[in-house]
Amino acid sequence: MSIHIKKLLKSNLAILALLIVFTGCSSDGKVIEQPEQQYYEIAQSRMKASNYFSAIEALEMIVTRYPFGRYAEQAQSELIYAHYMNGDDEASYSAAETFIRMHPRHPNIDYAYFMRGITNYTRDKSFFARLFQSTLQRRDISGAKQSFAELTEFLMRFPESQYAPYANQRLIYLRNMIARHELTAAEYYIKRKAYIASLRRAKYVIENIPNSSENLRALYILQQSYENLGYLDLLEEVNEVIAINYPDQDLKTSRVTTQAATVEMRAPKPLQKDS
Repeated sequence: MSIHIKKLLKSNLAILALLIVFTGCSSDGKVIEQPEQQYYEIAQSRMKASNYFSAIEALEMIVTRYPFGRYAEQAQSELIYAHYMNGDDEASYSAAETFIRMHPRHPNIDYAYFMRGITNYTRDKSFFARLFQSTLQRRDISGAKQSFAELTEFLMRFPESQYAPYANQRLIYLRNMIARHELTAAEYYIKRKAYIASLRRAKYVIENIPNSSENLRALYILQQSYENLGYLDLLEEVNEVIAINYPDQDLKTSRVTTQAATVEMRAPKPLQKDS
């Protein structure tokens, strides 16, 4: 009988020890249930300190524990920004798409469309940094092209948005980078004497990206391709275009080089909910 009592006592002590452990764990503030506004204030203070990983935890607490609360939609929009600043472009893009799908009439919906385009743009930022390195003609810039399309859609939907200047800045940059990629591939084809292929790339830039910084370079590629193919009438037309639009340039130049512009990578925050 005493043995049974001892076992029961040991069991009760073990349960008591577990309760003490769980109580101690909750004392650090990580698992204690907190009011929605407190989570939001914690998230804001962490973002001000650039502690985006911990800010994401607080914002996700709001979304999961208070899905219909006062700060739930605001937290979802700020998750787009926090993921982006934390370097997780995939999560930021996914959060933007989710917000667009769930809150199409929200006051911050323009921000979601804007950030959807920005995150596709930054997905290719490592490519942009290596733009003039080898095998460029084989690199995939589908992310940059999708970003260009999504930012263009954003400007069509929200031309008066406060984020429009940021989008315009990135569109100019993307336009020039896409054109530069196409023409680097065209020059590669010229080296291989694939003049029809080089013509297609250069004409694509002139016809579809007319306001890029690469127009003159595209014209020189057309010039070389027509000359090598023996299309003398078309060559004369290109020479006239260069003479009229670029009077200070030589009619024959092997290559035009341009410097890639820098662009601010930091994204703006969404508008905050009034207290």
